[in-house]
Amino acid sequence: MGTLGFLKSILAGQNQFASGGLLLMVVGSIGVYLRAVPEKLWSWFVEQTTMMVTVKDDDAAFVWVKEWFLEQEFLKRLRRVDLDTTLRGNNRALVPAPGLHWFWYGGRPFRVGFYRSEDTRGWTPKRTETLYFTTIGRKQSFLKKFVDDIVACHEKKLVVQSFLFSYDEFWSRVEAYTPRLLESVILEPGEKERLLRDIEKFRGSRRRYSQLGVPYHRGYLFYGPPGTGKTSLVSALAARFAMSIYVVDLSNFNDRSLINAMNDVLPNSVILFEDSDFIKGGKTRDKLEEWVSKPEGAPPAKEEPDKLGVTLSGLLNVLDGFRAPENVLFVMTSNKIEALDPALLRPGRIDFRLFLGKASNRQKVELYQRFFPRASHFEAEMFVEDHRSAETMAEFQGLLLVLEEKKGSHTPLLEALTR
Repeated sequence: MGTLGFLKSILAGQNQFASGGLLLMVVGSIGVYLRAVPEKLWSWFVEQTTMMVTVKDDDAAFVWVKEWFLEQEFLKRLRRVDLDTTLRGNNRALVPAPGLHWFWYGGRPFRVGFYRSEDTRGWTPKRTETLYFTTIGRKQSFLKKFVDDIVACHEKKLVVQSFLFSYDEFWSRVEAYTPRLLESVILEPGEKERLLRDIEKFRGSRRRYSQLGVPYHRGYLFYGPPGTGKTSLVSALAARFAMSIYVVDLSNFNDRSLINAMNDVLPNSVILFEDSDFIKGGKTRDKLEEWVSKPEGAPPAKEEPDKLGVTLSGLLNVLDGFRAPENVLFVMTSNKIEALDPALLRPGRIDFRLFLGKASNRQKVELYQRFFPRASHFEAEMFVEDHRSAETMAEFQGLLLVLEEKKGSHTPLLEALTR
């Protein structure tokens, strides 16, 4: 007896229409299952012969992949692209748009799927982006080589990239910023080398910090008269170590906004607190104490604590409290170290101090010869002797810029004087 006959025998004695309908339903279900068998077999075959790497936009590698795209020839052939202005060193970059794209890598075909979704739940919609890289093969070592190439591309860009960020409700990049070269910052003998060794030692000690349970950040204080090159030194160090600079003007913050801003600072960055002299209490602390000690029934204060600026305790929490960011350098500049609150200067908050005083003759001579490479040491000393009034490197540099405009950067001084 066949299957069809067996089913008919089961349905014998039932209503003719009911039994016929049930029979059609059973036969149809079997047909649907049989049609799905090839698809399931194909899915199983694809799963067994391909590999996939997923990269989500909440991971730093998402930006690295975009940087890698810019180095690939296949990007020039794409017809669906997005404009991206967030990548290092690229004001206007074209990257693959959402959809499916194909390219070859290491002799194998790759398919990259770029998916973008909008989450409309909650008060503010959230957009998420995901990249899926799929290729033929079963050995994970090939995928590791692919990932290593992406990381190498990112590190190559880091060698020469350093950005400046300012804060106004959120961090924004300063487009006109040009990093200083470390060679252009002239310090007293040994000072630059000592500072570089300290930063290099810190950057190579992350595992040790973790083992000791010590927060992984380090504080620096550059102090001295105005115009001695404190900010220029910060710029040059950031460029040397491929670190971006986040400039904090404490007069524009309160405790809450400062914490929020620190939460958005990326690792491997410099957080610069410029001209920090007023942090020693000052008006902010006086107003806060006045607000806290206000007697009951007194009229409301004109300014609430959130509007009083950054308090000392708020700043200390950012420097070494639970809200302190990891893998950053804190740098403070000050014209008068004695104006700083002693609580700021203890180790763990300020770990390295460097005094930048008035320019010495040796510094001036070196700067002169940097401006005029063909000039002799005697010419440089003569110019320095004739311009003793320039006490800081900024003042002396201004004189050199004027001189350069008069005679050109490659004309020795004696030639100019004899014309």
